[in-house]
Amino acid sequence: YRPGSNGPLRGDKNTTWEGGMRVPAIMRWPGRIPAGLVQGELATAMDILPTVAKLAGTEAPQDRILDGKDIWPLMSGQKGAKTPHDAFYYYRDEHLQAVRSGAWKLHVYRPDWGQSATQHKPLLFNLDSDVGEKNDVAANYQDVVKRLQALAERAREDLGDAATGRRGRNLRPVGTL
Repeated sequence: YRPGSNGPLRGDKNTTWEGGMRVPAIMRWPGRIPAGLVQGELATAMDILPTVAKLAGTEAPQDRILDGKDIWPLMSGQKGAKTPHDAFYYYRDEHLQAVRSGAWKLHVYRPDWGQSATQHKPLLFNLDSDVGEKNDVAANYQDVVKRLQALAERAREDLGDAATGRRGRNLRPVGTL
């Protein structure tokens, strides 16, 4: 039994492949969000709180770390609007499995491959040209691999990573805002 289709995307729900992470969003606000706008930039549900807070004329809570960013420029179709995220981290439970920056996505750990995080050979994909994550190009773009590995290390320091036995210094409790 396979519910639905994720088209050309690899993976199913509850995975950190694009097929398990990407979901469509439909927004409507006549006079504020242009009808027919299609936005391909990265945004997450975490972005809703800071965006709505700004639109309501207030601020998101300042007494805690929020991972979301204001995405109003994307929602309103501002010319040249880009994702406010320099990096996006793909976690499954407490395991950092991938990191994305721009078009590049690096899988740093996949427990289903039967290797430890230190044994795993990173897989690199250019999502602009390979949204299905079929062609690992890590060997050809070692500079990108190193840059994304540094971003992954930043996530481990901040949020932790059970795959490497790290507890992040700013670990956010699950289910709280």
